Amino acid sequence: MELPLTGERTVPGIPAENYWFRRHEAAYEFLAPQVAGRTVLEVGCGEGYGTDLLAGTARRVLGIDYDALTVAHACATYGAASFVRANLAALPVPSGSVDVVATLQVVEHVWDHAEFVGECLRVLRPGGRLMMTTPNRLTFSPGLDVPLNPFHTKEFTAAELTELVAAHGFVIDAVLGLHAAPRLTELDARYGSFVAAQLEVPPEQWSAELLRDVTSVTTADFPIHERDVDASLDLLVLAHRLG
Repeated sequence: MELPLTGERTVPGIPAENYWFRRHEAAYEFLAPQVAGRTVLEVGCGEGYGTDLLAGTARRVLGIDYDALTVAHACATYGAASFVRANLAALPVPSGSVDVVATLQVVEHVWDHAEFVGECLRVLRPGGRLMMTTPNRLTFSPGLDVPLNPFHTKEFTAAELTELVAAHGFVIDAVLGLHAAPRLTELDARYGSFVAAQLEVPPEQWSAELLRDVTSVTTADFPIHERDVDASLDLLVLAHRLG
């Protein structure tokens, strides 16, 4: 079952999507060792590739998404995790029942951010961990009052995201950034903006050079660390619920 490309979710296996897919996949690879042996709830699992990756180390993983077609696709494609359709503001999971809530590139899509973070807190056991990523507003929509992506309701800076998470019962453990490695910086210099070059025209109008460069991107091109977070591409907040 194939999912349509809407711009709202990243889909693997499509050459023109490879930059965005690897950028998202890098965060999953970074988090996978940290969920080893734990019960994980992924809120807003999308296509399911990341849920499946986390299932490679976790004891059990449940992925939740609101879109019925997406959930059906995930169920049919990935056997290591379970998937269910549900409202992300009313998670169908008992309070205090999971070790980890992972929610990657989701908070920027929801309408009631306080309600969303509160639901993430509710389902976590005392001491349970929250792992959240989102585009960095300072680099994703620089200088704009309205998000560049029409599917985003609100984008955050690192300070805004940590304030939101801490205001709803979490203790912040780390604030990290997903950055562009030197090779991507070189591509930016060559194209003026590597991302803008991908968005300027439809993929069928790309040059052979651009397609080659996009398909060459790997997760190694997106290091994650705590230096220069405000200059990062995406933000990663790690937090826990008090015991």
